[in-house]
Amino acid sequence: MSQVETFRYDNRIVRDFGFATVIWGVVGMTVGVLIALQMVMPALNMGPFLSFGRIRPLHTNAVIFAFVGNAIFMGVYHSTQRLCKARMFSDFLSRLNFWGWQLIIVLAAVSLPAGFTSSKEYAELEWPIDILITLVWVVFAVNFFGTLWKRRERHMYVALWFYIATIVTVAVLHIFNSLAKPVTLAKSYSIYAGVQDALVQWWYGHNAVAFFLTTPFLGLMYYYLPKAAKRPVFSYRLSIIHFWALIFIYIWAGPHHLLFTALPDWAQSLGMVFSIMLIAPSWGGMLNGLLTLRGAWDKVREEPVLKFLVVGVTAYGMATLEGPMLSIKSVNAISHYTDWTIAHVHTGALGWNGFMTFGILYWLVPVLYKTEIYNKKWANLHFWIGLTGILFYVVPLYWAGVTQSLMWKEFTDEGVLRYPQFINTVTKLMPFYGMRAIGGMLYLGSTILMAVNLWKTVKQGTFEPETEASAPALRNQPMPTPEEEAHVYRHRALERLPVKFTILTIGAIAIGGLAELVPLYLIKSNVPTLSTVTPYTPLELEGRDLYIREGCVSCHSQMIRPFRSETVRYGDYSKAGEFVFDHPFLWGSKRTGPDLAREGTMGRNHAWHYRHMERPESTSPGSIMPDYPWLLRNKLRTRDTWKKVNIMSELGVPYPMDDYTPEVMKTLLETQAEEIAADLRVQMPDRADEVQADREIIALIAYLQRLGVDGTKEVPFEEEL
Repeated sequence: MSQVETFRYDNRIVRDFGFATVIWGVVGMTVGVLIALQMVMPALNMGPFLSFGRIRPLHTNAVIFAFVGNAIFMGVYHSTQRLCKARMFSDFLSRLNFWGWQLIIVLAAVSLPAGFTSSKEYAELEWPIDILITLVWVVFAVNFFGTLWKRRERHMYVALWFYIATIVTVAVLHIFNSLAKPVTLAKSYSIYAGVQDALVQWWYGHNAVAFFLTTPFLGLMYYYLPKAAKRPVFSYRLSIIHFWALIFIYIWAGPHHLLFTALPDWAQSLGMVFSIMLIAPSWGGMLNGLLTLRGAWDKVREEPVLKFLVVGVTAYGMATLEGPMLSIKSVNAISHYTDWTIAHVHTGALGWNGFMTFGILYWLVPVLYKTEIYNKKWANLHFWIGLTGILFYVVPLYWAGVTQSLMWKEFTDEGVLRYPQFINTVTKLMPFYGMRAIGGMLYLGSTILMAVNLWKTVKQGTFEPETEASAPALRNQPMPTPEEEAHVYRHRALERLPVKFTILTIGAIAIGGLAELVPLYLIKSNVPTLSTVTPYTPLELEGRDLYIREGCVSCHSQMIRPFRSETVRYGDYSKAGEFVFDHPFLWGSKRTGPDLAREGTMGRNHAWHYRHMERPESTSPGSIMPDYPWLLRNKLRTRDTWKKVNIMSELGVPYPMDDYTPEVMKTLLETQAEEIAADLRVQMPDRADEVQADREIIALIAYLQRLGVDGTKEVPFEEEL
């Protein structure tokens, strides 16, 4: 007879992560509504700290890592204890995980509006915060795997598989993508350059969506959907196929974000093929979730929890069908850089992550407080308002995306661009942007309604800090007899071996990453150089850092694809060799404004850029770009210029460091700055007195006027090949 042990589940950590989920959800969505409104009312760009370019990454980080991240921890800490029949490994590590994660969020909320950013999408936080993220993630991993080690349930349920994949893969992605050389406490340069940096970033970026926004929520789906429906998972064997196929294929798909760019064709093709293959495991998981509700559809009409979970799983299916479709080159040629991609992303974010989180909260909070939801009608109202908000958000943006692409590509019968001015497209899209803002406000309003409903639920209930449970210790449980083992299929046996299971998971996710990244990083011929491309001058390097600080990459791409419409509009298509000195790369993923890859060859004088940055509408009537008057006022800080050039030299940029002393560097910078200032005084005689060579605007102009110049110089044919 096995000796039964009594233990207690820790509900405090689950409650705290739940509260944080709601609070940060409201904060992150509020910032999202603000940037949506800034698109239709540029006057809402208030000063440097609340300008679109700086708070757009604040919004994405808040909803991904604050709202969704806390929801993941909430669900994992609650379900893992029940599935393992064990309290979390360490209460101290649980608290450290909670407070460490909240500290990271606060540091992000302070640093991003201040302009401290690496510019890498979904990985904008600078190196000290990256290190803190790593440490907190290790705390989480130790706590989770420690709980597996002391579990009382021999079999690992499917939700735990997805948690394991999430923990190990996010660690690998974060560490390799964040490798950088620090310059100061708030500034670093990626160790990768150009094409290599782009591939590493989107290997990370796509798989951050896969292994932070998808796999943990699939684990939560496999736990909470059967709990809420009070029915077993439809097919356990289908969940096995779903898991292994998904984690193996997903890791290959990152290059589909870089189709028709300077990335080598072999990498693009790999990304496209594996992206299309993703349809099978993704839809297998969706169907496994929806078919779990077989015979329970009457409950869906009545229970708001099931409504949220069903729409969440359906949104997952829609997004994971559309994603592979957008990875087909002919479709991507239309969708990329447009609002179509924004609509696609938000179908997953608002529908899958948002509605799944809401459903789990509505189920979990009453359980923790031993009560019923305060007002079920409010919960149903939340569902319908939120769903309406999603439709108001994504449908106009799908329309806007197709409109953008068609207008960018349309030629007249005479063979000239019908809409040569980029602003023609921007003004056409304003009604769609207005509807998007309304959708965001509806979604935010419904979330606030949920927060009130949950608070009322908390007030009427009684919190149970610890839940008592009992089970025999694993070591005291009798081992299966040979006859019983004979009936256990091979994977079922693997589900009892967490160490072996984790090793196989690491192997599955490592194959794709190594196959794509190692050749591009090790084989120099994969990134051919151009003799005409030279390093940025010290002033241009400072201007590039200002471009990064202000978040210009959020709205402007620097990658001309080999399409007639783009080469006619912007100039010669971009080549891999042009970016070999770019740490980090700045290709961008959205064109709210025109591409800037050849900006320096467009013939615009310094005065045009000066006025454009001060007040964009003065040079581009109808522009929704924010004003940047502080660039004209702020003195350029050159204290760290020599450090920056020195770090770039260590990264392989061929600066003549034997001749470059801090004094020489300063002279070169000041000389170029004074030349630009002198030209400005001639071009703007009415404002000559206000032009000063030591202002930030001078450095930014130097950088913008340099863009694309090297790539358009004459190159020997053999070298270009």
